[in-house]
Amino acid sequence: MSEVKKIATRESYGKALAELGAEKENLVVLDADLAGATKTGVFKKAFPERHIDCGIAESNMMGIAAGLATTGKVPFASTFAMFAAGRAFEQVRNSIGYPHLNVKIGATHAGISVGEDGATHQCNEDLALMRTIPGMVVINPSDDIEARAAVRAAYEYVGPVYLRFGRLAVPVINDNPDYKFEIGKGVLLREGTDVTIVATGLCVNSALEAAEKLAAEGVSAEVINIHTIKPLDEELIVSSAKKTGKVVTVEEHSIIGGLGGAVCEALSKSAPTPVLRIGVKDTFGESGPAAALLTKYQLDGDGVYAQVKEWL
Repeated sequence: MSEVKKIATRESYGKALAELGAEKENLVVLDADLAGATKTGVFKKAFPERHIDCGIAESNMMGIAAGLATTGKVPFASTFAMFAAGRAFEQVRNSIGYPHLNVKIGATHAGISVGEDGATHQCNEDLALMRTIPGMVVINPSDDIEARAAVRAAYEYVGPVYLRFGRLAVPVINDNPDYKFEIGKGVLLREGTDVTIVATGLCVNSALEAAEKLAAEGVSAEVINIHTIKPLDEELIVSSAKKTGKVVTVEEHSIIGGLGGAVCEALSKSAPTPVLRIGVKDTFGESGPAAALLTKYQLDGDGVYAQVKEWL
């Protein structure tokens, strides 16, 4: 069997910006002294005159991005998720969200898979924070192909967008000619009848692995990739929930306020259904190798399988 291709979505972000930059002269990239880590350095090398290093001043960077947006530029403000959603929350809310400006926030190094950087940098709250800002689109791609498509879609969308990317190299799972990215539309990856597994980000691959293990035991799991947390594809989720009668959400994020919260809100309104939320359980992360942490927090394929099996 050939080895599965793995690429970190932060790498995809940097390359997508450089590709778009060649086509769109109004695209500018800002970073907070992290061009090497966020991979915006790829854009900086190609278009130095359209790259602004704002220094370690993330809140100020968001204000600069807001100002650029008022002049017709399309700024991508880039830094770690902890600083983009956490440190600069007020500026994102008041300077970008409130006036509904055309700013894109590229947040890398999200979730437990940041690894050795530890709890202070493992942002498991960003989806919840960004989801509360009125009019903010929130996207969490599952692989390289989806991440590249998300960057282009974010550019074409007029309004604020939060894009979440990871540090860890993850399997490429959307490498097929039928793949299509559309903001607000989930992707049905596998049909099933016994349980619906709704996943986002790197956990989409974990969900697919879990579904394979469940199938071997006679459990038919439907797998849905939700790359856009907001606006949520409620129609797809409700339809699947009505078919299977049981829903599991899987995310590399707190089970509070992220994908799990969004799905529960949608189902409570349209199709009350038992839901198991798999994610980080009201705790901070810790320092350690990314793969080992995903295993410990049961966010890998085996961990998701074990939790779903026990719940069923």
